[in-house]
Amino acid sequence: MELFYDILKQLIRVPSVVGAEHPFFMFVKRELEEIGVTVEYYDGVLVGKGKAPTSGYISAHSDRHGLICTGANEFQYAAFIAKNRADLTGNSNSEQLLKNFTTRFVDEKVQAYEPWSGTYLGLGVIKEASLCQRRNNIIFKVDGFEYLLPGTPIAFMDKLEFKDKLISAQLDNVLSVAMIIYLYHNGFEGTSFFTASEEAGKSWRFLLEWFRRFDISTDELLVLDTSPYETLEDMNNIDVVLRNRDVNGVFRSPLKQKIKKIAIENKIRYHYKDAYLKNKMAKNGTKGSIGTTELGRLIFATKGELQGTTLQIPTIGYHTVNETASIKSVEAVITILKKLYLK
Repeated sequence: MELFYDILKQLIRVPSVVGAEHPFFMFVKRELEEIGVTVEYYDGVLVGKGKAPTSGYISAHSDRHGLICTGANEFQYAAFIAKNRADLTGNSNSEQLLKNFTTRFVDEKVQAYEPWSGTYLGLGVIKEASLCQRRNNIIFKVDGFEYLLPGTPIAFMDKLEFKDKLISAQLDNVLSVAMIIYLYHNGFEGTSFFTASEEAGKSWRFLLEWFRRFDISTDELLVLDTSPYETLEDMNNIDVVLRNRDVNGVFRSPLKQKIKKIAIENKIRYHYKDAYLKNKMAKNGTKGSIGTTELGRLIFATKGELQGTTLQIPTIGYHTVNETASIKSVEAVITILKKLYLK
């Protein structure tokens, strides 16, 4: 696993704020081309192609949360500024989490970068974060960025940390990107998608555009991501997270059964997130969302013409620079991917 963690450590250091993913895409492009993978770059999606492109379709979003300068010494949460906002309505799990955790950003170090070249522009520290009801976004006060121009992306300073068989960083969703690159190193020959602006609810459109561009359809699209849990105990009860569906659609794919079979054979603990959330709401007498996914939006938009399933890593500290996953979970997902795609 040493190679995998080397890849992950490097990827984490490359900023990829929602709407300003280009420098990250260029880094991934180089990593893939170095090992002989053909790379195509379209609006909002970087596509890797091995020697047998139809042997598998795997997708992972490449954007991470960060800030955008929106005026003189004014900074907002990048995913929720008006120009990035897609179909966010205020009721998704990620938005609810966002509103509950404004204090967690204080004293975080952040780095500004040039959105096209990725050039480092300087270091700042978040001093204050508050929810503005009028703009439905978090407004930040950052020391050290008085000189920045509107539109400049600002990423959280981040590095991978190991402790007690756990890893921590801003893992969503650089962890999945690292897994796909690692899979190519091990002989994967299929097609991979690295999408932009998933945190703003837009990535599925870029993915759909690619499939329509080439008149391709599949019922075996596998979408990798992290999945939030509230406590370490909740997270430690399972190794991988599967789904039957999300709010937008039912996942009908042969991959679902294949993954379940691999999990059982390899003693990998799993559960279905939609069923878990429904049970939890029934137990607590509450109503809420069973979650939205990139895949669900894609299924809904194509009336089921594109189908697949999700494979997710359980984490705590979702959408923070301390998002934490277990090494056991990481290895479980890699085991599943190898069994699915490698000869």
